[in-house]
Amino acid sequence: MAEEVSLLSSPSESSTSLLSEISNASTRAFVLAFTVGSCGAFAFGCIIGYSAPTQSSIMKDLNLSIADYSLFGSILTVGLILGALICGKLTDLVGRVYAVWLLDLGRLLQGISIGISAYLGPVYITEIAPRKLRGAACSMSQLFTGVGISVVYALGTVVAWRNLAILGSIPSLMILPLLFFIPESPRWLAKVGREKEVEEILSRLRGENSDVSDEAGEILAYTEHVKQQGDDRGFLKLFQRKYAFSLTIGVVLIALPQLGGLSGYSFYTESIFISTGVSSDVGFISTSIVQMLAGVLGTVLVDVSGRRSLLLENHYWETGTPILALISVTIYPVDVKGAAGTMCGLASSISSWLVAYSFSFLFQWSTTGTFLMFTTVTGIGFVFIAKLVPETRGKSLEEIQSLFSF
Repeated sequence: MAEEVSLLSSPSESSTSLLSEISNASTRAFVLAFTVGSCGAFAFGCIIGYSAPTQSSIMKDLNLSIADYSLFGSILTVGLILGALICGKLTDLVGRVYAVWLLDLGRLLQGISIGISAYLGPVYITEIAPRKLRGAACSMSQLFTGVGISVVYALGTVVAWRNLAILGSIPSLMILPLLFFIPESPRWLAKVGREKEVEEILSRLRGENSDVSDEAGEILAYTEHVKQQGDDRGFLKLFQRKYAFSLTIGVVLIALPQLGGLSGYSFYTESIFISTGVSSDVGFISTSIVQMLAGVLGTVLVDVSGRRSLLLENHYWETGTPILALISVTIYPVDVKGAAGTMCGLASSISSWLVAYSFSFLFQWSTTGTFLMFTTVTGIGFVFIAKLVPETRGKSLEEIQSLFSF
C-alpha cells in the first residue's frame, strides 16, 4: 500500500521512482533489452509523426494536390499492412513524378518495418519483464512512441522536411548494434523446445541470486499444456472457439484508436490547426506537451490503478494507446501468438489506412461531421471496454492467457 501511495505523490517523483524501481529490480540484460525496445518505439513515433509538421512544405516544394499528399500520408499504413502480414511468422520464426514515387516508396518501406516492430516490441517487453514491472515496463516503452512523435512535431517547426527525414533515421541506426547483446525471450525458447535455456535466460534477466525456478516451471508447464492441446491447422487454429474472446478483445482494442481518428490526427495535425485559426507551431508544441504528460501519467499509474480502469479513463480522453497495446499483446497463448499478431496488426493497419487516406477528403466535406464520427466510435469503444474487458493487473502472462480462453 505504501508503494502505491508513493507512486501517486507527484508526476516527477513517480517517474523517478519508477525508473529507479526498474533499475534496482532488474539486471543489465533486462535494462539493455528494455532500452532496445524503447528505442524501437521512439523510432516508430518519429516515423508516425513525420508527415504532420511537414505537410505544407512537402506539398509546396513538390507541387502535390490533396489527393497526392493523402496517398503519401496513408501509404505508410499500406506498409503497415504488409508488415503485419509477416510480423506473426517472424515472431514465431524470427522529375516531380519521380520524386513523388521515391517519397512514397520510402514511406512504404518505413511502414513495413514499423508494421513488424509495432507488434514485436511490446510482445518482447511483456515476455521478459518481471510480473510486478510488466505493466510499467511495457507502458514506458510505448511512451517512447509518444516521445518520438512529440520530438518530430517540435523539430518540424524549425527543421526542413528533408533534414527532418534524415534526423528521423538516427534512432533506427542506433538500435542495430544493440540487437546483438540482448537475450532471447524465455517463453519463445520454451515454445521451440529449448527448455534447458529458459532458466538460464531468466537468471540473466532477474539476477544471478534470484530464484527463478518457480517462474521457469510455470512457463514450461503452461507451454507444454498448450502443446498438448494443439493441432496442425496453422493460422486457422486461431479461429477456434476457445480463442474467440481473446481474438475479439485484441482486434477491437487495437483498431479502436485508429477508427477513433488517431491516424488522421497524427498525419494531418497541421491542417487541423490551420482550419481552426491556430498557429501550427503553437499547435504542435502544445500537442507535444499534452502527449508527453498523458503518456508519463499513464505509465506511472498502470500498475497502481489497474489496466482496465486506466484504459477506460485514457480511452475517454483519447490517450490510451500504450494501454491498448499492452492489453492486446498479453492475452494470447504461445501457440497462436504469431497468428494473433498478424490479425491484430492487420486490424490496426487497415483501420489506420482507411482513416489516413480518407481524412483529408472528410475534412473538406465537414470538419464537424468528421469529428462527430470519431467521437461516436470513441463512445462505442468506451462501452465495449466497460462491458467486456477484464482486469489483468498482478497476473502472470500464463494466468492472463487462461483468463481470456474458453
